Amino acid sequence: MTMHRTTRIKITELNPHLMCVLCGGYFIDATTIIECLHSFCKMCIVRYLETSKYCPICDVPVHKTKPLLNIRSDKTLQDIVYKLVPGLFKNEMKRRRDFYTAHPSVDGTTRSNEDRGEVADEDKRIITDDEIISLSIEFFDHNKYVNNMAKKTVEAEDKQSKEQVNNKRYLQCPAAMTIMHLRKFLRSKMDIPCTYQVEVMYEDEPLKDYYTLMDVAYIYTWRRNGPLPLKYRVRLSCKKMKMSHPQQEGQNSTSRSAESDSASDKACSPAGVPSTSSSLPSPGTPVQSPHFPHISKPVNGASTSAPAPTRPFPFGNKPRKASLNGSSLSSGLA
Repeated sequence: MTMHRTTRIKITELNPHLMCVLCGGYFIDATTIIECLHSFCKMCIVRYLETSKYCPICDVPVHKTKPLLNIRSDKTLQDIVYKLVPGLFKNEMKRRRDFYTAHPSVDGTTRSNEDRGEVADEDKRIITDDEIISLSIEFFDHNKYVNNMAKKTVEAEDKQSKEQVNNKRYLQCPAAMTIMHLRKFLRSKMDIPCTYQVEVMYEDEPLKDYYTLMDVAYIYTWRRNGPLPLKYRVRLSCKKMKMSHPQQEGQNSTSRSAESDSASDKACSPAGVPSTSSSLPSPGTPVQSPHFPHISKPVNGASTSAPAPTRPFPFGNKPRKASLNGSSLSSGLA
């Protein structure tokens, strides 16, 4: 089984693809030559083509008489540069506003808002690492999700929206926070045992642990028209399930019979903890929603006020009292 490892790439490793060779800075108004697809800053390449009609990198002729006709603005590349380089867009907008303030004689009414530096980060959908993102987290119900996708009626959406308001929780987190940290927060907040795994989802798609909130906002095109909608679900951990080979079935059956004979003795003993593999269901049996009697808050969208089966072992290190041969004794669990 191959393990997929994630590696962080430094911005310095991407600089050759994000910087202009003419000025040595990051692309501003990235412009690409049609013939060879090499990109430069718009101001840099326009000034260069005034004296030369060849590409500064590969010497390919751009155009014999009118080289400016064979260059195109590359908005996609410029958006990538703005999103990868922290603070570049904000600094560029400030520089343009300062220019028009210092030169009131220059008429900027015919130019766009971005050319005049009047575009905010929110309008450009650019998120910085230190920005605080508002998100909502709620339990993922597959049946409700399927019904919502099948029936897009206004009345049904209004009823479901009123019901889901009580189940939602709202958080404010840094944009650099990862999904792994959010999962750990949910596990500690609801005191979920290690035998269950928590998955954070966007709509019906599970999110990777190394995704940051910034990554989720960019991947799923969050438009800031509300909190970032996230969901979660609690499932039985597959790592705890042990598959037995056919050769070991006979040994397992004998060991199970021996465990059943001594089950009453182990139940009275404070150190008697049942095996994890015997308490888990088989892969063929359906897994029900977990119930944790020590949790006062709802888990998986269901209330835990109903009586639940007795826990096989305590989650805390509290001493348990037991009677042995009519005498009372107390023992502590490590």
